[in-house]
Amino acid sequence: MRLLLCTDLDRTLLPNGSQQESERARETFSLLVSRPQVTLVYVTGRDKSLVQQAIADFHIPQPDFVIADVGSTIYKIKNNSWQHWPSWDKEIADDWQGKSHDEIHALLAGFEDLQLQEQDRQKTHKLSYYLPLQINPAVLIENIQQQLQKHQILANLVWSIDEQAGNGLLDILPASASKRHAIEFLMQQLQYDLKETVFAGDSGNDLSVLVSPIQSVLVANASDDVKVKAREEAEINKQQETLYVASGDCCGMNGNYSAGIIEGVLHYMPQMKIWIERD
Repeated sequence: MRLLLCTDLDRTLLPNGSQQESERARETFSLLVSRPQVTLVYVTGRDKSLVQQAIADFHIPQPDFVIADVGSTIYKIKNNSWQHWPSWDKEIADDWQGKSHDEIHALLAGFEDLQLQEQDRQKTHKLSYYLPLQINPAVLIENIQQQLQKHQILANLVWSIDEQAGNGLLDILPASASKRHAIEFLMQQLQYDLKETVFAGDSGNDLSVLVSPIQSVLVANASDDVKVKAREEAEINKQQETLYVASGDCCGMNGNYSAGIIEGVLHYMPQMKIWIERD
């Protein structure tokens, strides 16, 4: 019995949302993932430094792997050493037709609303911009895609909002650089099958995995809109059996954040409950 446990960070494992965290939930999560049978993967839009900051600030376990930068980078962590995986870069590089980050940026010079984010937020295969909130993101994304397609560039455009700063955020990645593809790549590299893998998330950015054949859990603190959309898309994809929505009826916890991850793991792998009870 072994487990490849892949989890989003913000508002999934990290209790940085408005809902309450169950007492000792993170401690129980840490005990679960400390088992040698568990390989822990953080799947996040954060970069390396922000993941390291989260580990320190929230006292969460050091993972075995990190899928960072919205799926565009993979790190292997061993003895506190972060080893960048160039094989993932090779896997996704063809989508950009060999063009560099700067060359992709130059192709978008005509889009005046695009404001390049700071240098430390740019990666080999992630081009990140600020945008004013008053723009229509759907129209802009379609126009950018048309421009890139003229040059045979396949891109995945990820729109989000920084509510605190009042900015729109746009990440441009190779089309194959996604959370789902990165998890499937790790599964292949580490030789885990679908029955040995669980993913946990909370937001619309996680939907591509939540409604896939990968066993997934949507933590209870996810918004009602995300829960509805996840259930609808899972039904369309005929993947209802691989989507579990935490409800807070496990181990006396409320299903939020790490409590929801534990609940989802035990839903798919009830035999692991003895580990938690024993600990």
